[in-house]
Amino acid sequence: MRIGIVCYPTFGGSGAIATELGQALAKRDHEVHVISYAPPFRLREFRLNLHYHAVEVSSYPLFKYPPYDLALASKIMEVVEETGLDLVHAHYAIPHAISAYLARQMLPADKKIKVVTTLHGTDITLVGAEKAYAEITRFGLRQSDGVTVVSEWLKRETERSFAVGREIRVIPNFVDTDRFSPGEDAAHRARFARPEEKLIVHASNFRPVKRIPDVIRCFALLAGKMPARLVLVGDGPELPRAAEQASELGIRKQVIFAGQQEAIEGLLRVADAFLLPSEFESFGLAALEALSSGTPVVGTEQGGMPEVVTSGVNGHLCGVGEPRCMAEFLVRLLSDPERHAAFRRAARESVVSRYSEPAIVSLYEAFYEEVLGR
Repeated sequence: MRIGIVCYPTFGGSGAIATELGQALAKRDHEVHVISYAPPFRLREFRLNLHYHAVEVSSYPLFKYPPYDLALASKIMEVVEETGLDLVHAHYAIPHAISAYLARQMLPADKKIKVVTTLHGTDITLVGAEKAYAEITRFGLRQSDGVTVVSEWLKRETERSFAVGREIRVIPNFVDTDRFSPGEDAAHRARFARPEEKLIVHASNFRPVKRIPDVIRCFALLAGKMPARLVLVGDGPELPRAAEQASELGIRKQVIFAGQQEAIEGLLRVADAFLLPSEFESFGLAALEALSSGTPVVGTEQGGMPEVVTSGVNGHLCGVGEPRCMAEFLVRLLSDPERHAAFRRAARESVVSRYSEPAIVSLYEAFYEEVLGR
């Protein structure tokens, strides 16, 4: 198949999984064309059948905001005409699904393409919930030839909020279990923590929905019970306040602000636990990568997280806004080496058995074939 992948290039789950999918499809000998305004951060390798197409947006004085959605539609049409794409896979509803629809409308009858849209979470729960975007989001979903979501929870939310009147297929996120795998690396761990310290990691876009203050509060409670170090990976609007809060709580020297990290697998491999106290996660790709690395996850029992993390087995889930609950669990777990080792094994096994790249990419291939055959 000749497949176009449309995604955001920035750090975040939708761009990451879209790019990983494109690379996996290329390895299976499909011809893949990634379309975005910049090379996606996970686009690590190129091959003869994997291509990147940049969307160029003109800065014209008439426009207060450059019309990226129209430039994207034109680029999609151009790529289809040049390469003969069979299908465009739009990751994130706005504007990608709409731009793909516009491109299809502009194409001649003999070059019409199929459009598959994958919803990743905030395109429904935040962007799509805005009055200005609700109807056009519904329209984009109805005009797509196939719609997938990354969790059962997101499927229910989409059906409840948009009543699209069509089948929505659940195809969960996946992870490269070879890249994100357990292993001992004392030298790498020593870059972040002393031997006697427990190493806790949080990675996100540091937006309010991630509840960064709860990350800091939880760690402060943990650090009051045992030697520990917190590594914060990523960047975003909540980061400056996190530094202030760490100073206020007297733990600033125990917190490492690592910034954006393209290769996080080495850190996840040596971490003792991964902390994700979000308001909700539609799936939690970062949590999945941590689990695949053999690192237990502590998060909240909202959204799609209960589909990934099983309390008492591979991690622990608390209510939203309960950093004390999370800290108390971490103290118990990290004080018991045998139990911690059992959680590590269960974390890895839960991913290998359900979310490996080969299994999930095969589901996408089958869905593409189904859509093309309609």
